[in-house]
Amino acid sequence: MTTASTASTLPSNWPEHIPFLPHPIYSPSVSASTVNLFHTPTSTSVSWPKLPSSALTSPCPHVLIRPITSQATHPANGQNGLFASAHLAPGSFIIAYVGRVHTDAPSDTDPASDYDLSLDRDLGLAIDAAQTGNEARFINDYRGVADAANAEFKDCWVQMPAATEGGRRKWERRMGVFVLSAGKAGKRARGIQPGQEILINYGRSFWKERKEGV
Repeated sequence: MTTASTASTLPSNWPEHIPFLPHPIYSPSVSASTVNLFHTPTSTSVSWPKLPSSALTSPCPHVLIRPITSQATHPANGQNGLFASAHLAPGSFIIAYVGRVHTDAPSDTDPASDYDLSLDRDLGLAIDAAQTGNEARFINDYRGVADAANAEFKDCWVQMPAATEGGRRKWERRMGVFVLSAGKAGKRARGIQPGQEILINYGRSFWKERKEGV
């Protein structure tokens, strides 16, 4: 079972009260057999993007956490956002979404979390970055900031360093953040520019639940 400890090097502007993680950690409620199934490719998942272990460099060199203080109309004004530190090409991997992997049992889920993301509905797994995580927890929704998102969540496989498995190499499943593709008309061909905020579409269900107070 892959776990992670607090990293010795923290990204700039990382909040002191939130433990920083280079890899996901697992709730005690997630059994070893479930973890094994989660990381076992299926006929559907075998075609997902495959990334080298170097893609998990932590802190992530592609992003910067920045306070949002100059945009009064920004929904996260007074909080933080995640920004590109260099040009990010269309379709490229940015960062993995890291946090605490948990089951969908009510006793194992924080109903007040705004950082909980479904991982596998069949296995009943989700990942929550409310109390611990990495830079990806600071990605904001595009609404009220831009006309559309410039990034998306996508399942992917990451090759783990040989040292983690006694000299054997192993692939693990991750939820990654990727730059949106250029699109059929090429409207997003510029990708994400240095200094530009990385924005995701949280989805209608997220805002519906927040509106209803769920």
